[in-house]
Amino acid sequence: MKILWLGHACFLITSSSGLRIITDPYEPNIGYAPVNESADIVTVSHDHFDHNAVKEVKGNPEIVRKSATVKGITFKGVELFHDDARGSKRGRNTVFVFNVDGINICHMGDLGHIPSTDQLRELGDVNILLIPVGGFYTIDARQATQIVDALKPNIVIPMHYKTEKIDFPISTVDEFLRGKENVERLPYLEVNKDNLPAPVKVVVLQYER
Repeated sequence: MKILWLGHACFLITSSSGLRIITDPYEPNIGYAPVNESADIVTVSHDHFDHNAVKEVKGNPEIVRKSATVKGITFKGVELFHDDARGSKRGRNTVFVFNVDGINICHMGDLGHIPSTDQLRELGDVNILLIPVGGFYTIDARQATQIVDALKPNIVIPMHYKTEKIDFPISTVDEFLRGKENVERLPYLEVNKDNLPAPVKVVVLQYER
């Protein structure tokens, strides 16, 4: 499996058989280059312009917004919130857990609070965690670290943070990385279930588009 970061909370996940999944595509006016990729499946965590721009994805993908089985992939959609007030500020947010090539991937969308113990248990075992760390609209670095400590995934990929491409009032990835060991920066991640690292390795995917 290969994971490429397209910017913000958008990733292209390609299975060993060539199935292509894109998460939370954005409108290009946020600052990143247009998605400009084809996909078989697109997941949408919530209906905000920087996460639901499915028209930016090429091909004729099936859109997943809740629990569903599509093209042989079962997506568990766990309904959480975009804020710490049970959605009264920014609405709901669906966290997706799905298995590709025997690896459990969790994409947390715009999670805005620390899930309860029961909610974390509902996510199940997570091998690769895609988690927002920038704060303001989502959980911040401290809260993200707390979730990582609870889930203990093999690989953590931070997302939804400040870069030179985006002017949102959010923090850079550096705050999340502070004090962490076993951090690697890569242009993309290639992994299979037989070479998953021991928990917890942080992989910062570089934006090179």
